[in-house]
Amino acid sequence: MFKRYMCCIILSFLPFIGTAADLKEDTLVSKVKEITVTALRYRENIMLAPLSVSIFDNNRLQNYRGVGMDEIINYTPGVLAQTRSGSQDVRITIRGFGARGAGNRSNAGTSRGIKFYTDGIPETEPDGRTSFDFIDLSLANSIEVIRSNSSAIWGNAAGGVVSISTVPLEKNNFLSAEAMAGSFGFQKFVLHTQTNVGTNRIFANIIETKGDGWRTHSDFSKFLFDVGVINEYTPETRLAIFISGVNSFMNLPGPLTQAQIDSVPKMANPAYNAQDEFRDNKLARIGVTLEHSFSGWDIKGMSFVNSKIITRSERNTYRDFTRYYLGGSLNAKHSDELFSGSVKNTILLGTDEAYQDGAILFYYLTKATRDSLKADKNEGANSFGAYIQDEMLIGESLNILIGVRWDNIAYHNKLFFDGGSPQHDPDEIFTYSQLSPKLGLTFRLNEKHSIFANYGSGVEVPAGNETDPPSNGLFNTTLKPIISQTIELGFKNYENWTNDFLKYANYELAAYFITVENELIPYSGGAYYFSAAESQRLGAEIGLGLETSFGLRLDGAFTYSINKYQNYKIDSVYAATADYSKNKIAGMPQFYYSFALSYHPEFIFGLFAEISTQGVSKYFADDANKVEVPGYNVINARIGFDKHLIIVGVKLKPYFIIGNITDSKYAASAFINPDTDKATKKPIFLEAGLPRNFSIGVSVGI
Repeated sequence: MFKRYMCCIILSFLPFIGTAADLKEDTLVSKVKEITVTALRYRENIMLAPLSVSIFDNNRLQNYRGVGMDEIINYTPGVLAQTRSGSQDVRITIRGFGARGAGNRSNAGTSRGIKFYTDGIPETEPDGRTSFDFIDLSLANSIEVIRSNSSAIWGNAAGGVVSISTVPLEKNNFLSAEAMAGSFGFQKFVLHTQTNVGTNRIFANIIETKGDGWRTHSDFSKFLFDVGVINEYTPETRLAIFISGVNSFMNLPGPLTQAQIDSVPKMANPAYNAQDEFRDNKLARIGVTLEHSFSGWDIKGMSFVNSKIITRSERNTYRDFTRYYLGGSLNAKHSDELFSGSVKNTILLGTDEAYQDGAILFYYLTKATRDSLKADKNEGANSFGAYIQDEMLIGESLNILIGVRWDNIAYHNKLFFDGGSPQHDPDEIFTYSQLSPKLGLTFRLNEKHSIFANYGSGVEVPAGNETDPPSNGLFNTTLKPIISQTIELGFKNYENWTNDFLKYANYELAAYFITVENELIPYSGGAYYFSAAESQRLGAEIGLGLETSFGLRLDGAFTYSINKYQNYKIDSVYAATADYSKNKIAGMPQFYYSFALSYHPEFIFGLFAEISTQGVSKYFADDANKVEVPGYNVINARIGFDKHLIIVGVKLKPYFIIGNITDSKYAASAFINPDTDKATKKPIFLEAGLPRNFSIGVSVGI
């Protein structure tokens, strides 16, 4: 504890080192005509990108608890984010990708099928799993969410992409601190600071979060520090260095039956409680990005090294992981004008690679504590990809994109010790490879409106903990990569007004049709998986942002989809024979929505009041469509200041949050194809959502 507060004291002096600068109020209140995104791995006008992309800027990210990603990205159409116990552990799906990532198989604290990046550095491991340890909304200055299938650009497990930037938009020196407290022992302290030293811009963040959790055995804590250095040597060259460390702990309350949710929703799963199931992650990372432009070429390189020490108690086993994760990427972009400037052509060439390896020690669990060694094994994964894409802008209206990517993902496992017997078996190596094409078309009706269409192929290999065999061996060789094909049609509008009623409006519409081969199905509580099904997803999405000139603002997202297995027949010695063809896909609701109505009165500087609602329809938790998760609707509210009040030279920004105003009892998430209680024969699958809760916070800056 002493070291943490010493770090806070040292960092608090950073703004006063180096060149002095006038302190100014936030500059994000002005609107820019052109919104750029990095969805194509380089910056481009959002109106030209033939993809569904949503952006949350710094203004939109303020005044939240900032614990889980669900607090903000639920306002993205096509995205469903559900907190599993009120901590950072969030179940996230994008158009159904990631839906299976809930169950009893090391799924706590991780996501599947979606790629996450922080400042261009991957949070997602080579096998497609993502842990949210380094992700905290209090760090984010902008978030970009790509909903279109993006494997042709971003590789394996890119059914969607979430890219977070922690680089401050303000370039002046500053120092701010934020303190929060709330229900169920929630506490959070955040320190942000930045200074300029010569050509270097140095920023740092310290975040400490803890909570008792509302359910039994659901307490959590996290200490995170993040330091960045940005050096723009010349207008053509930019170097960025990011150093981060985190210690993240969470106890896991586990799933309940419907009867338990109805009677005692705060209880922990008895087995989870007795075995003291938890995750304790300690990670350190350094990442470097370098950008350089010359003679029409833009070159960008990134490299990172991540060290991990992970301890878990799960499924009646105590586990120690020691892993290192490293990798990098390199791409080159060249833009040229053709046919006397009437055509602008941009070609992108690139490659990326990521490698993770390390030892896992399994111990027997006796009276919820570590006992003697059970097994010693090594697990490694390597992901390599190379891609090329060409974008052609004809005039100012028609944009054509074509691209292709080749991915190769390799696993290697080795068992050194098992049940008291040394092992000398050679490595088991298994490799997946896949070619993913992409074709996109955008027609810009004018500066403010465009329509787009795209076709994309996607690949997602089974994650490392989904590859265990149902019987002997180290790898389930029957598993196949999940291959998807997506056809999408969409419409975008971003418009500013200066009339007496409207200030701005933006809305986006998208419709998609996705076919998936080799859907990965968990059995026996996720003890093993089969590549068992073909499925189809047909959906429509609406995103909306509207603000009037007198301060009334509406933000919302609505998604409706029909998700069915087309061909799903089980005929296996490991599972009973069944035919689930035409059944609804487990874990995917038919519709879900999030809307927020807020008021920002001009006659009271910075004040805002917001009421929001989030709803999810009922859905099935099993492929047989016999176990149903009830739908729910939750109402929340926030009030405070979204601009700093300056009092005696000090900037203050207080706020207050009420979650689940009506104190609804609901299941926030569910385990897919769950186990059943041996005594009652009822499925154990529901995770209770937070009851009514309160948080209060204040930001202080100089």
